[in-house]
Amino acid sequence: MALKDTVNSMKKVLEEICHDLDKSGNGNKAASQRVRVNTIKFAKVAKNYRKESVSAEKKGGGKSKSAKKAPAKKAPAKKAAKGKKRR
Repeated sequence: MALKDTVNSMKKVLEEICHDLDKSGNGNKAASQRVRVNTIKFAKVAKNYRKESVSAEKKGGGKSKSAKKAPAKKAPAKKAAKGKKRR
């Protein structure tokens, strides 16, 4: 499955979950069951997405090549201890 297909699958499952969550909140037991089933489906699709996105980045298919890396944060300078020095 291509990365775009996986993204579309994720969107579709999320829409189904959201739709059934509204019904489930009103006490619909069948909708609650569908939510539970669809969360399992979503987890499988999400794992697949992770694999595909990592392999796409390794191949250079990601858009992150043109993006600049954020500068590293500097560690704060340590302050000298006040008071008596220990020997």
